[in-house]
Amino acid sequence: MGEKKPKVLVGMSGGVDSSVSAALLLEQGYEVVGAFMKNWSDCAWREDRRDAMRVAAKLGIEFHTFDFEQAYRDEVVEYMFQEYEVGRTPNPDVMCNKNIKFDKFLKKADELGCDYIATGHYARRDGDKILAGVDNNKDQTYFLWAVPHKAIKRALFPVGEMEKPEVRAKAEELGLSTAKKKDSQGICFIGEVDVMEFLKERIKPDPGPIVDTEGRKLGEHEGLAYYTLGQRHGLEVGGGTPYYVVAKRPETKELVVSSNYHPELYEGELEATELNWFVEPAKSFDCLARIRYRQSLQKCHVEISNSIARVTFEDPQRAVTPGQSIVFYDGEQMLGGGIIK
Repeated sequence: MGEKKPKVLVGMSGGVDSSVSAALLLEQGYEVVGAFMKNWSDCAWREDRRDAMRVAAKLGIEFHTFDFEQAYRDEVVEYMFQEYEVGRTPNPDVMCNKNIKFDKFLKKADELGCDYIATGHYARRDGDKILAGVDNNKDQTYFLWAVPHKAIKRALFPVGEMEKPEVRAKAEELGLSTAKKKDSQGICFIGEVDVMEFLKERIKPDPGPIVDTEGRKLGEHEGLAYYTLGQRHGLEVGGGTPYYVVAKRPETKELVVSSNYHPELYEGELEATELNWFVEPAKSFDCLARIRYRQSLQKCHVEISNSIARVTFEDPQRAVTPGQSIVFYDGEQMLGGGIIK
């Protein structure tokens, strides 16, 4: 009798990254089971599932479909609406990873007797440590900071050691139908949507004036909840100068805008809550951080007390946005993160 192969449940989205992840795990000697997560009806999920099924058939692996739509609506979309309603800008991809991919999906892996789960994230795991993906342009550790610890110990990221062109080349070599499929864009599982139109399904328009930092009226907005700090597009303020949102004043319904270089657009410090750490932090330490996906890492000092991180940056940061994530790093190791207050 041969030794029992470790069994892994791969989240297959119908994209090239998760397709190659499944193929690599087979090559590495795992018993591989594929699964598609249906989280949102109003999108091209049937097409994506068909692509995932084709790859599973090509690889000769078992395939399942899990319907997490109700949980996704309750724990990701509802959170998104609630945050926008109170003037913050949430990150649904972070919540999707925390509540769906590394929680509900992990429970399904348990039911199927799987030792591990795997995703197509560009990240690496070394024991309990999470390291940045080798491809700097694709590193997705920013979206993993809130994942529960118990899940990380059982997570595999097969494409984390590869650059994107290598992943596509591997898919071509294996004859996978997803080799040339474009990367998905937009909100996790919902895809590319006009965020304002999406929010209007729940949040009623509440118009008010768009003013500059001197108080001059430049136009009208449709509702403060639809805009985010640092936003440039969708303001429809003419004049040729690019304007950015620098403040929201609920008491007067004013949306305050300025040019890119206005000091009000920059902050030297912030506070973060809902912290999740993969490395137990000191009360006071220096590290690197980013406040948006793909931003270059910024030097900062962190002080922690009463579950709040007070972060002071070496250089002022543009458009520090409440509701977004700040993620901390020591070199390529992701230490943890939190939500900007």
